[in-house]
Amino acid sequence: MPGIDECLLEAMTLPGARGAALVDWTSGLALGTAGESPVGDHETSAAEAAELARAAAEYESFAPAPVPGGGPGGGPGDDGDAPVEDLIVTTRTGYHVLRFVTTNFDSSLFLHLWLDRSTGNLALARLRLRDLAERLVL
Repeated sequence: MPGIDECLLEAMTLPGARGAALVDWTSGLALGTAGESPVGDHETSAAEAAELARAAAEYESFAPAPVPGGGPGGGPGDDGDAPVEDLIVTTRTGYHVLRFVTTNFDSSLFLHLWLDRSTGNLALARLRLRDLAERLVL
């Protein structure tokens, strides 16, 4: 089971990977980084990505409140997982994939992978980030 550095290095082996980070979306701090940053500074990228992650995780439109007693309509989050699995932002030159990480404590972490649009494989990146998030040891 990989730790933070190993997880980020493994993410960087994906086709088209330009940069990766593990970010706490409540504080906006990067707990680890690898590769490049889209703006040249990993801390700025982490803070900006955290704003997007926080909005998706907290706004009811994206993360509906669980139905009391579970059942249909309860959606993600009923079993303690993050209410949103991942976010994808597409730009002219790249993809940004934010994968939420479920932890034993407050689950306020996400993996941010920046992919080159011409050489990246978005489907593969989503699958591998899901696997990495599940295996990550904090």
